[in-house]
Amino acid sequence: MARGPDGKGGGAGFSLADQLFNADSLADLAGEFAVLPGFDRDRFLAECVPGLAGRGLLERLEWMADCLEAQLPSGFGPMAEALEAALPPALDPALKDDDFGRFIHAVHGILIVRHGMEDPDRALDLLHAVTRRFSMEFYIRPFLNRWPERTLAQLHDWARDDNYHVRRLVSEGTRPRLPWARNIEIDPAVPLAFLDVLHADPTRYVTRSVANHMNDLSKVMPDEVVARLAGWQAEGRQEAGEMAWITRHALRTAVKRGERPALDLLGYRVGDVTATLDILTPQVKIGEALRFAVEIVADQALPVLVDYRLRFARPGGSAEKVFKLKAGKVAPRRAARFEKRHVLKGDATTYRLHPGAHGIVVQVNGTDVAEGSFDLLPAEG
Repeated sequence: MARGPDGKGGGAGFSLADQLFNADSLADLAGEFAVLPGFDRDRFLAECVPGLAGRGLLERLEWMADCLEAQLPSGFGPMAEALEAALPPALDPALKDDDFGRFIHAVHGILIVRHGMEDPDRALDLLHAVTRRFSMEFYIRPFLNRWPERTLAQLHDWARDDNYHVRRLVSEGTRPRLPWARNIEIDPAVPLAFLDVLHADPTRYVTRSVANHMNDLSKVMPDEVVARLAGWQAEGRQEAGEMAWITRHALRTAVKRGERPALDLLGYRVGDVTATLDILTPQVKIGEALRFAVEIVADQALPVLVDYRLRFARPGGSAEKVFKLKAGKVAPRRAARFEKRHVLKGDATTYRLHPGAHGIVVQVNGTDVAEGSFDLLPAEG
């Protein structure tokens, strides 16, 4: 489940902020900084731990940085030396994925941005060191805005770095729509030169970032994204299975929008398809499951991507949301039947349900092929 910067989500009573930043994790952070001469571990904990209460995830990081800064040297040069000396061991460079590091080390990035903006050479060197412990994707972005040419030149070199965490930073830090992060002012097409290198990376941690970056770009330059992906496929520098995964993941939003060039690149061509939609629960209460079945017949063997759009009733009109149903193949003139059970949650965090007539539209390979309606009733009680 996606969680916002307040750190909430994951069910009633769950707090990601509490899970990540608490007395134990701050004790670990204090232990790392205790290597610095004069750093008072007990003072840091006595000041910082009580101040966590009432603060969200990002606010806690800023607070932790405040408490650390109070005991660090003034001036960015001495502070940078102290931050470097307090770094924990680097993450294992032999791994391929799922080694994100610990959020407590984001405080290094906060302090670098606060104090290092006028010394980009030293600041970028320090970001290079820190990102091998925890991704500095948030904290490279202010330097892209303040020192674009200097920072882009550094990222050009980092795209070929020996450490995959550094290589991922190049893609992730330049994403045009990085969640929670500040906007960057560079032309969104500029980082494509980095992705030309990074799409062939041997680590999924990097290629996932490339795919997410391309998915962001598909919302503003869809034709360029499709052309670039086709070019990468033709180059053959990435293993075929991984390149296919990158392409699917990069085009997921374009596919939901039914964009023909994206569907064609994925092999989901238009064919002579007929479909029938059978709504098995024409009346559904909020909190219960809508059940329906789709039967598809094609005139030829065809890979199919079957999606459905729910058309939600709203007080001021309607709104639609796309959901995945099935990806597979159909044989010529042989009916393929797919069934779905979709729970209409009354407590969904992304949209609110309203009783009334709702619609469902089935699309195959980006083309609408069948539609129907059902009545959504109020929840019991």
